[in-house]
Amino acid sequence: MSQAMTAILYAPGTNCHEETAAAIELAGGSTELVLLKDLIDGHNRLDDYQAAVIPGGFSYGDHLGAGRIFATMLVARLRDQLVRFLDAKKPLLGICNGFQVLTEAGILPGRSPGERNMSLLENQSARFEDRKVRMIVSSEKCAWTEGLAGQTLEMPCAHGEGRTLFCSTSSPSPQRAVFHYGDEKGRPTMEYPSNPNGSPSAVAGVTDETGLILGLMPHPERTSLPTQYSQDGLKIFKNLVRWLEQ
Repeated sequence: MSQAMTAILYAPGTNCHEETAAAIELAGGSTELVLLKDLIDGHNRLDDYQAAVIPGGFSYGDHLGAGRIFATMLVARLRDQLVRFLDAKKPLLGICNGFQVLTEAGILPGRSPGERNMSLLENQSARFEDRKVRMIVSSEKCAWTEGLAGQTLEMPCAHGEGRTLFCSTSSPSPQRAVFHYGDEKGRPTMEYPSNPNGSPSAVAGVTDETGLILGLMPHPERTSLPTQYSQDGLKIFKNLVRWLEQ
């Protein structure tokens, strides 16, 4: 098991932190569940960890918007630690609600805490989408998907707000999309329900310019066990462990 420690950041309303920790440990990594309030109160520090994941759920009940309160707390109360973490080029993953947190905080797509350049809007269907999806891995450089380009990964999505909107012409374009929703023939698609939220250009996940920060809407931690219909999510976590062991 890797000695490098990955922080699983969670808050009231997060509900996938234990599953995410279990999936990373199954991949050979070491994890610690870290309550956001404990970071704010100084009981833990981001500096002490070599990687971090913000898992799925409904942090703070999604009040004021999905992921917005969590993101505001990160930027307003932990900016110095957050900037040091990003500057140290440590891997950071946001899954579903965690992806929403990263966009609301300005961490994706442009690593600019407090400057939001991307949003995840309400699904085009105007309802919560909970279904299996296919994701085509692009050739975009990303530590989390190394060696997976061209593969189609299957995992579930469960969200009400996942439609991507790049808010600024200075923001990275969908060329930094790591994942695209795919149809049964392995082609990017805008067709519902294969594209569950109507995301333009079929974008399901994006990275930053370093390839170390990744946000995606589907849940890799829910496809990590042999008893689940796919173990494709485990590939992402194994890449994290390999990167930390370099």
